[in-house]
Amino acid sequence: MAAMNKNSPWLSLFLISDYVSALFSWSVFFFLRKTLIESQDFEMDINFWLGVGLIPLFWMILYFVQGTYIEIRRMFRLKLLNLTLSISVLGSLIIFFSIILDDQVRSYEGYYWNLLILFVVHFLSTFTPRLLINTWLVHTIRKPNNGFKTVIIGGTEKAVDIIEEIKKNNKNVNSFIGYINMNGSDRMLDGIIPYLGHFDDLDSLSMEYEVDEYIIAIESSEHDKLMQILLKIDNGIARIKTLPDTYVILSGSVKMTNIYGALLLDVISDSMPFWQKVLKRIMDFIFSFIAVVLLIPFYLFSAIAVKLSSPGPIFFLQERIGKNGKVFKIFKFRTMYVDSEKNGPQLSSENDPRITKIGGFMRKTRLDEFPQFFNVLLGHMSIVGPRPERKFYIDQISKIEPQYNQLTKVRPGITSWGQVKYGYAENVDQMLQRMKFDLLYLKNRSISLDIKIMLHTLLIVIKAEGK
Repeated sequence: MAAMNKNSPWLSLFLISDYVSALFSWSVFFFLRKTLIESQDFEMDINFWLGVGLIPLFWMILYFVQGTYIEIRRMFRLKLLNLTLSISVLGSLIIFFSIILDDQVRSYEGYYWNLLILFVVHFLSTFTPRLLINTWLVHTIRKPNNGFKTVIIGGTEKAVDIIEEIKKNNKNVNSFIGYINMNGSDRMLDGIIPYLGHFDDLDSLSMEYEVDEYIIAIESSEHDKLMQILLKIDNGIARIKTLPDTYVILSGSVKMTNIYGALLLDVISDSMPFWQKVLKRIMDFIFSFIAVVLLIPFYLFSAIAVKLSSPGPIFFLQERIGKNGKVFKIFKFRTMYVDSEKNGPQLSSENDPRITKIGGFMRKTRLDEFPQFFNVLLGHMSIVGPRPERKFYIDQISKIEPQYNQLTKVRPGITSWGQVKYGYAENVDQMLQRMKFDLLYLKNRSISLDIKIMLHTLLIVIKAEGK
């Protein structure tokens, strides 16, 4: 929330600038097309006004899907140029082929001129104000105590070196809140930046301070604690950076960054590009809506079968842990006898006597999971993602393998890589084995991988090979 508040004024400026620029560029293009290419008088006809109403919205949607408005305060000039250039090319091509290509022109050269003018006018009218706003933004950030609020993790000589390098190169971009040490004794940063406490105090410190960046500057002897550090500080908001020599022992993806000077590695917990996240959510909604409509006969069959199989309700609702630890109720067709967990939570097994005969068939064909398309439509779940679990089992697994908590950083799914491989887990050991595939999915998320998992799941449904 704090990061959003910091971005808000600059985000508003970018949004207003982009909208006005898109409006201006369309007006200029329309004028030049009429007067230079078509040799006609300029008139504000119906096509002009339709463009005024729709074209700026089209560009704004493209910018959003591209991820232009994510972390505006971290936008540097070269990245801004790359984003503006690439989306100007794409958007101009879309407008050209969808709107302009059917225009009457004297020669094919007219089409080339239309496309060139559209691109050049839009790019220049968009990038120029963006560059001015960005220059103002960078100047503002570089003012004392106005940079990114930063916490150093580590209190040894290595931490001192990185502090000196950052202060020398990045012109106040980082405002150091203080440092945290790992063993309670390394205090070499005393007198340089404030001492905030021991690593064990990190949870409370993270809530007290609105941290923008964590820089991990630990010694080789402390590398065994790296995963503990990442699990504590990776909240999806603050940036995490580390020194180049810790690359080989990092869990997850990293990328080199030299923004504002100091050479550090950015630790990326989720490698899926923003535009793919948007596309994934759109696909989830469209596919789930189609599935709900097409599966009505299966819903009716399943409802009747469940009702005839044993006394009790048709649907089974259970609390599960979703994205960012939020609790939601998962929808399933009931496959067990009523009060099957009267003695507490229990995992099912292959020959579980609690499962009804029709319930066994529904589990093999995944028919019992079909109501979860409603969970997807409601935003609780995705079609592909780590399977949601109950807090009772998450607490048990996390004690053995703390990395399991990383799975709650994304929407859980109806199906997953681990679900395709293992199906229903019968014990905690199998849940840990399934976790490895789900963690691998988390580090390699992409639309293509989602499609592969969906196809494998479809084969399991058709062949009734589910477990």
